[in-house]
Amino acid sequence: MLHAKKPELLAPAGGMEALKLALECGADAVYCAGKSFGLRYNAKNFSIEELKQAVEYVHAQDKRLYLTVNALVHESDLSSLRGYLSAVRDTGVDALIVSDLGAAALVREISPEIALHVSTQASVANSQSARMWFELGAKRIVAARELSLRELSELRKNMPEDMELEAFVHGAQCMAVSGRCIISNYLAHRDANKGQCAHSCRWSYQLVEKKRPDEHLPVIEEDGYTSIFSPYDLNMIEHLDDLIDAGINSFKIEGRTKGVNYISTVISAYRAVLDGEDAKLYVEELCAQTPRPQGTGFYYGYPQQNYNN
Repeated sequence: MLHAKKPELLAPAGGMEALKLALECGADAVYCAGKSFGLRYNAKNFSIEELKQAVEYVHAQDKRLYLTVNALVHESDLSSLRGYLSAVRDTGVDALIVSDLGAAALVREISPEIALHVSTQASVANSQSARMWFELGAKRIVAARELSLRELSELRKNMPEDMELEAFVHGAQCMAVSGRCIISNYLAHRDANKGQCAHSCRWSYQLVEKKRPDEHLPVIEEDGYTSIFSPYDLNMIEHLDDLIDAGINSFKIEGRTKGVNYISTVISAYRAVLDGEDAKLYVEELCAQTPRPQGTGFYYGYPQQNYNN
């Protein structure tokens, strides 16, 4: 298990360029997707051959690479998932991130030598759930995003000692419980749980009163724009000590579809603060990376929207 006082800094890798940059900026590990069963359809995901090359590059620097296989698995997907896991088995990835029990069972059957991590999509929010996953062979839980620091601390105390706990510290958040949303399915016919989210919660909306259907009433949040269903982005740069005290083993950055400027800025900032620099030096720079306001999510109870107010 990672030492509680030296959390892993885990960076997104939407492609090889982002992967290399994240490591250069101080990430201890990266997570990415292959061409199937990931949740970022629009990222520059890796073919099997590219994945082998990425693993070789990462391991040469004594870092780690985790592969997401956390899309919703339908009955019709099982055969192709078997084939995909068989192909992935020899790439050398350090862990597979899954959310589906069936996918977890296939990982244990086909590639038991690869560590099993449980995606936030599985909504693990209590120690009993963590223990069940541990019995199924999972080595790490990516906690449900709706947990407070107090709840995470209790989870850490009561879950298996040899199991690691990962939590998001920065990036876009989803309005749905642990990201399991169907708004995109309904409005854009794109399945968010299969990696094709259209980010419908971030569209600009107007109100319509029943008796005045032709009159669109604006809902203004700021600067003439509203995304009333979209939560603020997460930014925990000033609260990393609290996360460490809660026993989080891995600090996860969201952003597999973000550009290289975002990757370099965010990873460098978190690396610097983890290495002892003053977080206040990086707040303004991080807030400039997204047009959306930023806050501390559920970590301090009801979502705190304490940046860019």
